[in-house]
Amino acid sequence: MYKRQSLSMLMVSLIISGTIYLQMGLYLMSIIAGWDIGHNLVVVCHGWMKNIGLSSLEYVLDAFVIYTLLFSIWKIGSQFYHASRMKKRFKQYEENTLTTEMNQTYSDGKDGFIVISHPSPIAITMGFVRPKIVLSTGLISLLNDDELNAVISHEMYHQKNRDPLTIFLMSLCSSTMGYIPILKWFNQKYSIIKELSADEYAIEKQQTSVNLGSALLKMLKVCKHEKMPFVYASFADTSVNYRIDYILNPLKGIQIKLPVKVMLLSVTIFCFICALFIYALA
Repeated sequence: MYKRQSLSMLMVSLIISGTIYLQMGLYLMSIIAGWDIGHNLVVVCHGWMKNIGLSSLEYVLDAFVIYTLLFSIWKIGSQFYHASRMKKRFKQYEENTLTTEMNQTYSDGKDGFIVISHPSPIAITMGFVRPKIVLSTGLISLLNDDELNAVISHEMYHQKNRDPLTIFLMSLCSSTMGYIPILKWFNQKYSIIKELSADEYAIEKQQTSVNLGSALLKMLKVCKHEKMPFVYASFADTSVNYRIDYILNPLKGIQIKLPVKVMLLSVTIFCFICALFIYALA
């Protein structure tokens, strides 16, 4: 139901951000390597500002480009650093017997699950290239078999679709391109849609929403969620209100409408950038 919506949001965000990243990257390389990029968008901005007597803003633009690129590098580096540290901590608390059982039961013996010894109920999917599902002993003791299977099916959807990677890309686009407000809206709604899609997958596998809803309510009741400093897909700390509505009435679905004002503002900004580029070509 939600696959087309999520794919559209992802593609639009990547196209908008990718275009701007490309222009900034080429401009930075032109400074470092002395490349002659006659129709670069940032060079166009320089020329336009000179024409209207705002040449001093060139330095502001330079600072903006450098800041954006450095901030992007920092976000990416921070993600890998914190994820690497957390993986090492999970390895320290890993329950080898339970991990082997989970992998044999749900992952055909492959290394797709990690079970850690922890009293809090934890169910997350982390990793970009080969995502792993991390479950805690607290989760296994809290839920019955049907509820646990529902949670695992939910996380397997995230794993299969590499959702930690796409969620991170959406977050990166939103945080580094804040002057295009629709990207922030896309980022927020994308996470919601991904959780609803994973719930939909789990419900279809069990042909009932009872176990998934029961598991979610149990986890919300007993655990206090602490946000980890890296991007991951979690079962019980995202889009809870939307998900409860969907679980109570799966056939109804959740309607997500584009915000008209935010969309118009974003289109205006994007068209302004395109106009500068066309002006350069002329």
